[in-house]
Amino acid sequence: MKHIGIGEYNLSMKRIFSLLLSLILIISFSGLGFSAEPLKGSVTETNQYKQFEEELFTGKIETLDKKEVIHMTVSQVLDSSISIEGDEFFAEVTDDVYSNKGIVIPKGTHAHGKLTNTTAPGRLGKEATMELSFDYLVTPDGREIPIEGSMTTKLHPVAAGAKVVAQDVGMTVAGGAVGGLMALNWLGIEAAIASQGYTLAGGAAIGGVAGLGIALLRKGNHVLIAPGDEIKVRIGTPIDLPVYKEEALKQEEILYDGLKISINDVKHEEDPFGELNTITLSVLISNMSDKTLSGFDMALVNDYNAKFSPSIFGNTKLMFRQIRPGEKIATDVSFAVDNVNRKFWLTFYDRKNSKVITKVSVDNAYRKIPEKSRIKNAKVRTKKRSYKKDDDFMELDF
Repeated sequence: MKHIGIGEYNLSMKRIFSLLLSLILIISFSGLGFSAEPLKGSVTETNQYKQFEEELFTGKIETLDKKEVIHMTVSQVLDSSISIEGDEFFAEVTDDVYSNKGIVIPKGTHAHGKLTNTTAPGRLGKEATMELSFDYLVTPDGREIPIEGSMTTKLHPVAAGAKVVAQDVGMTVAGGAVGGLMALNWLGIEAAIASQGYTLAGGAAIGGVAGLGIALLRKGNHVLIAPGDEIKVRIGTPIDLPVYKEEALKQEEILYDGLKISINDVKHEEDPFGELNTITLSVLISNMSDKTLSGFDMALVNDYNAKFSPSIFGNTKLMFRQIRPGEKIATDVSFAVDNVNRKFWLTFYDRKNSKVITKVSVDNAYRKIPEKSRIKNAKVRTKKRSYKKDDDFMELDF
């Protein structure tokens, strides 16, 4: 009889254990074994993801066309005198982006951007410029979408020339119609067109040539984009995107039995000093509850929980009255805020304990206001945006 040595015995046992282990693994992966937890990527996880998709999206796909413009506001200051090429930043989408089938990019989506080019201010009133590029979006539901977008503060050459003439000539001349004719004779029709009529309108002529001379000497300004300044980002390539369900984008609200508050219109406006910081709401309040509402217990609250009282420059009808049980009122109410692009809730508090009675989302209402109002608001927010940085008197260059 052949005897098996200890070494051979150990080798045989290792082979047996290896075979048993391989057999167990084969049975497990073939689904014949039992597993305490489902493997990642299993049917369970797939179903959960599908359910998540069904809750968010309509199931339709829409193409965001090339050259589509998205309104955003940056999250930090971009200053041509400090920022350098390559600086990264984030911006936030300030308006829902609609397709024919619904919303494809919701307000609150974040965009990753980079400063790609800067130029210094020069003579002839030439201002500094900044060019920004964007490479991806992060939606509120956590999806990352690659994009190709760009934005520049550089004016079209004709517009830039008009800006110089309008600012410098317009500020240094005085006179009336006679002066206007003189300016036309001296400067020609091209200058009149370039200055958008400043050389012909009242107050634009005698001294027009002197004003033009000052324009030749004036040095341009640095440019600055700050949080709250709205920028227009142009998409450079078509993107296929799923269409959101509006229900999935709704902000949370606090409602009170018998109390109905409807926001029928939202206007973004300038205050009497020309600052774009006012939100005016057209509201209908039907109070069939057991609470008495007071205008003094009303505020507009943003997503940072900052509270803004009604503005004295707007309609004060709602400020100085009470809305008792059984009463209805339809009126406008204005609020001066720090940034019109934030999310807001119209909120009423209980005077006795300062607790919230009701909290109605302005963003939810905004999606239902007339399209005409949304377009007008966008124009108001982006007009007069030269991004000119005010000179510091300590840094004036004479």
